[in-house]
Amino acid sequence: MLEVSNLTRSYGSFKAVDSVSFKIQKGEIIGLLGHNGAGKTTIMKMISGYLEADTGDVSLDGVTLSKDPKKLQSQLGYLPESLPVYPEMSVAEYLDYAADLKGLKGNTKVAEIKRAIKATDLSAKLLAPIETLSRGYKQRVGVAQAILGQPKLLILDEPTNGLDPEQTQHMRELIKDIAKKATVILSTHIMQEVNALCDRVLILKSGQLVLDEQLEALQRSKQLVVESDLAEVKKLTDIKGIFAVEHEPQKFIVSLEDKSNMQQVAATISNTIIESGAQLFAIYPQKRDLETVFNQINNDEFVATANNTKGGAAHAA
Repeated sequence: MLEVSNLTRSYGSFKAVDSVSFKIQKGEIIGLLGHNGAGKTTIMKMISGYLEADTGDVSLDGVTLSKDPKKLQSQLGYLPESLPVYPEMSVAEYLDYAADLKGLKGNTKVAEIKRAIKATDLSAKLLAPIETLSRGYKQRVGVAQAILGQPKLLILDEPTNGLDPEQTQHMRELIKDIAKKATVILSTHIMQEVNALCDRVLILKSGQLVLDEQLEALQRSKQLVVESDLAEVKKLTDIKGIFAVEHEPQKFIVSLEDKSNMQQVAATISNTIIESGAQLFAIYPQKRDLETVFNQINNDEFVATANNTKGGAAHAA
């Protein structure tokens, strides 16, 4: 398990990251979201040990960054947005160099390089200079160096940025495969990638963690879609826990009060429609898309009701 505790980092009077805490279990793929300047890259650099935190600590399966940085760093792989590779090196030379930096030796080193090459499908490009590779293949090289040593934690900063659809699909499949044995933190501005890959979403705003929520729960809204031929809208508006009802042909969009229990209200709606003699065709929660949620969080009216707590405690005022 990865545990991030009260990480803070300032640059002069500017607080880039402000007391951020969260926990991630093995096998989770976490989407780290936020506008430019929200603190995403700073947090990833602090977790990986590339940047020292002003306060706070990081722990990975009991190994803390402050007490044993080398051991923790040996258990993680990091793909920065701009990978500092040597363009004149061949792919094979670079992976050999990266394995040396990770302290891999002998048969273990050879086996790990072979495993990384196979996982990223780089066999055909081993002798090619990195500077001659397409963006997609360069990203594969970056992932290959990150997974050397079979890290417990993999941090990926914009892994699909600039890739074409086929390359993006290959990268998604690779990340899912890696997550079978490791924890993955994925930072991206592409909402489609979060929807396709992530179990949970962390959203940063002005250096603070303002939302931590399972993706499925995050996409639920406080609205129900009711498909019915009910003629009397008032039968729904009179139900306790309903805030408003929007009537469309053969459909109602029912907005619930904040403290309403959705299952209980749905059951009451069902009974009301059936007892009225009308037909109920379907009733289900209205889904929100992630981009809408992200935009709501980043508008001026958003209020974080409890910072840095898993399960999310944030709402739009």
